[in-house]
Amino acid sequence: MKKSTFKLLACGLVFTTFALTTSCSSDDNKNEETPVDPIPEESRWITVAGAIMQEAPGDGNGGTKIYAVSKEDAKNPNVSINVYDNGESVQSNRTARLQSSVDGNTLFNITYTGANGGEFMTYSVNGAKNFVQSGATVNISQYAGTSPRWVKLFDGDKTGIAVNVTAPVVVTEDDGKTYKHTRGSATVLSLDLQKFLISDYGQYQIPLTPEEEIKGHHIFRLDAPTLNKAGDKLIIGTWMRKTNPSTGTNESAFERLGSKSVVVDYPSLLNPKVITSTVGFGDTSGYRSFNSFVANDGNIYQATQRDTEKGSYILKINQNNEYDNSYVLSLDAQLGVKGSYIDAWRYVANGIAYAVYHHEGSDQGYVARLDLNAKTAKLVEGIAYDTALDFGQYQGFVVDGNELYIAVTPVGKDGNIYIIDSVTGAVTKGATLVNKAGNHYIGVF
Repeated sequence: MKKSTFKLLACGLVFTTFALTTSCSSDDNKNEETPVDPIPEESRWITVAGAIMQEAPGDGNGGTKIYAVSKEDAKNPNVSINVYDNGESVQSNRTARLQSSVDGNTLFNITYTGANGGEFMTYSVNGAKNFVQSGATVNISQYAGTSPRWVKLFDGDKTGIAVNVTAPVVVTEDDGKTYKHTRGSATVLSLDLQKFLISDYGQYQIPLTPEEEIKGHHIFRLDAPTLNKAGDKLIIGTWMRKTNPSTGTNESAFERLGSKSVVVDYPSLLNPKVITSTVGFGDTSGYRSFNSFVANDGNIYQATQRDTEKGSYILKINQNNEYDNSYVLSLDAQLGVKGSYIDAWRYVANGIAYAVYHHEGSDQGYVARLDLNAKTAKLVEGIAYDTALDFGQYQGFVVDGNELYIAVTPVGKDGNIYIIDSVTGAVTKGATLVNKAGNHYIGVF
């Protein structure tokens, strides 16, 4: 196990939170002597993000553009937003992995792949296409590669966690012939989002049990870290693969192990431990968005993917940082479908969450309302579903009080922002999202 710590300041630049002219954050002003007016409840930006086609419609690999409107305009069905003609590009060789501050005034980005892969930067949100890059960047590629997966912790916009696993390598016994295991080297890295520095990182191999490893099972990817309620552990999702011990090659189809996560100490990022669910058998890494959340009851709820036999589950991790195998929420069972797949989801409040998903036989996307307390899932009505609606690259939801904002656009077709009241379940159609051939909107921030 290797662990290193260092501080990397970005040219002495002081991080500044950019705010709406009609609002300010009490946290930002807590050291000021002059009294500050309270934040008007209605004030915040809603930034929409669109992915540009590269080679095939919907691949989203041609870059990302963003455009910001007021919350009032986002809710107005008479407003049209055209991010592709009027928006601003963000640095990314492919689809950007964006995060936003709680108040919507700042966007965080780590460039994904390419010559600038692994560069962290921020943009202040000033409305329309007016996004001002901070001018400071932190390059984490030396530690987490040029394609790191990352999310922002729910800790008041203080910390981002980036994770990576190097390409897993087949290892044999001393005879050079007998298969032993397949492993990559994992990196877990913490970013101080306010001071522009890498605050810590840990690097290590993460073994499974000897019985699992001798069969070729291994961790292919880490993603979607979540800080537990106590603030002393990170729960990190895994994407599992299997090597054929006889040939040393990957198996495309294999009997899946129970869903797994890696637990590490926080903030030290040390002592990785693998926990396993006996309820779910899918991966827990998600794709380009959060995949687990601490709910109001203090427990972590986590989605699964890539289990074509049993579909997606919502799993429960208790406050002892272990899976609660008495908790069962199957999307297949609740929605009456087969092969459900949660592309992205977001917890709102009081046990209510929303998931975008597809199911066996089609990539068409749908939206489901999840009641984590009642262990139920229901299709959300009132949304214009379309056969070209694909949430495979979806990233961003906005939670504003009890309301959830979501962008719904079929590939190459216009769509809308929808606002869902998590208490009543009411769905409101908001601004029109103007599309272009092959493109689609991948989130609101």
